[in-house]
Amino acid sequence: MLLDTSLNLIASNPEAVQILSYPSKPDRIKQLNVFLSDRIRNVMVDYPLTESNGVKEYQSGRRRYICRKFHIDSNGRSSPQPAIAMIFERTATPDLALEEICRQFDLTRRERETVELLVQGLTTKEIASRLAISPNTVKAFVRIVMVKMSVSTRSGIVGRLTGARSLG
Repeated sequence: MLLDTSLNLIASNPEAVQILSYPSKPDRIKQLNVFLSDRIRNVMVDYPLTESNGVKEYQSGRRRYICRKFHIDSNGRSSPQPAIAMIFERTATPDLALEEICRQFDLTRRERETVELLVQGLTTKEIASRLAISPNTVKAFVRIVMVKMSVSTRSGIVGRLTGARSLG
């Protein structure tokens, strides 16, 4: 989704519209742009516009999404302030494979949370932001998990989890 600096909708794709309008059907909503602008403002509550990039969780029905916000330089056209792009990514639901991996390797709650976000493809900085810890703490959790799982890379952690999922 593309937004102007006042959080008014400029452009969107059908999937983003569906996520924000759930449980209603977009074609049944009168004044869809007004409705979407209101929803976007609700999503952006406690999501500082001054922050250059950000990640926030958004729930639509039973589905959870990671909402990423990026400022876009408009090169001085039509607005002196940059516009905003919002991307909704579906998060994986916790599954039995992750539960089993956590038990098998005796992962703590914070190590598990770190692994969940790692599997979603988040960077160290993004994980730190989501867990409200420093990036160095995230790196420490990842190193501990790598030692516990006997792997030498972050992708090794994901590989272990992927291997467990394919067996189940």
